[in-house]
Amino acid sequence: MIDIKINIQNPDNTITTIEAPTDMGLSLMEILKGNDYDVLATCGGMALCATCHVEVLKGFENLNEISDDEYAMLDTLPNITPTSRLSCQLKLVPEMDNITVKIWGDGVV
Repeated sequence: MIDIKINIQNPDNTITTIEAPTDMGLSLMEILKGNDYDVLATCGGMALCATCHVEVLKGFENLNEISDDEYAMLDTLPNITPTSRLSCQLKLVPEMDNITVKIWGDGVV
């Protein structure tokens, strides 16, 4: 079992680090929700609502490639950045160790 560290930039710009397993097939969204972060995830992780939008501040180059469906949903957001992703589409893998994300929590519902 390999645990990774995920750094979350809080609204006050402080960083909170949580540990997450990579052997359970969990997504970043599931870990964030499980740690009581304000992630709506209205569609339950199907890439249909963008309410789990995160901006990847560090480690973006280590993520899986974005799908057309994920990009289409992100493209509906007013505050998309070049490193925006849907946390429901990011399965936790060892390569994501020490990733830093900012939770936007916006989206269309």
